[in-house]
Amino acid sequence: MNVALLQRRFERIGARVKVGEMNNRFRRAGIDIRSDDQGEFFDISIMPGDAVEYVVTDVRPEMRHLLLMARRGDEKQKFLCGHDERHWFVCAVPGRSVASVTGAMRALQPAEVRLTAARRIKRIKERLRRRNAAFVRQGEWFFVPAPEGFKPDPRLILRNEPISRGAGSKPHTCEELFRTAGETVYVTGRFPGGVSESRYREILERDPAAGRWGWRVMRRGAEVYARGRVSHRDHKTVVLNGWHRVLMNTEAGAPGAPSVTFLD
Repeated sequence: MNVALLQRRFERIGARVKVGEMNNRFRRAGIDIRSDDQGEFFDISIMPGDAVEYVVTDVRPEMRHLLLMARRGDEKQKFLCGHDERHWFVCAVPGRSVASVTGAMRALQPAEVRLTAARRIKRIKERLRRRNAAFVRQGEWFFVPAPEGFKPDPRLILRNEPISRGAGSKPHTCEELFRTAGETVYVTGRFPGGVSESRYREILERDPAAGRWGWRVMRRGAEVYARGRVSHRDHKTVVLNGWHRVLMNTEAGAPGAPSVTFLD
């Protein structure tokens, strides 16, 4: 791997990158955002003997974004690296055909976000902005205006409620939040689409070691709506005028998601 070339590519977006083998058993291999006396930098850690090669396939200096590919033989993982408001970030990208920064940004948009943007916005470039006629984005969360006339039961509205993508992430706080019902499912890397509680119990009975697969309890088919101020210490506060559907980006479905060790 040409580390010097990799560093030059990151320098084009104003970032630093360090590449090295793992030397700390308490850390895992992958891509992290770390800090030293010069500020934040991208830290790529590789397991000893791993034949992985990291290559930058697209650079957009004006956006301060680049697309990074990790290649092991025929296996490829892609990551969007860039600067979002106040900090550097790295995000695993779904889709084998993604070949550009803008393609990665589109791939990270949930289907409902892409469809709404296509209906309401003619210019493709405008569909990628953090705030436009179709949605408001804060970090990994998208907020799409609810249908006209949407009125949740006032008794079920939560105040100053956090939303989080899982353990290790810093929650975003919504001034007002409403959740519908939904089905409880158990999600892990081996079952990214989730399994029912009965199926989850069957898996544990068949293989006790499955209890260490990093399961998360989630709601499938549930809908979340927010209104008012949405705050997060790493992002500018956004104000949602009226109810908005809350949707998370598609990173969880990317092959490289387990390799991203920095969580927002």
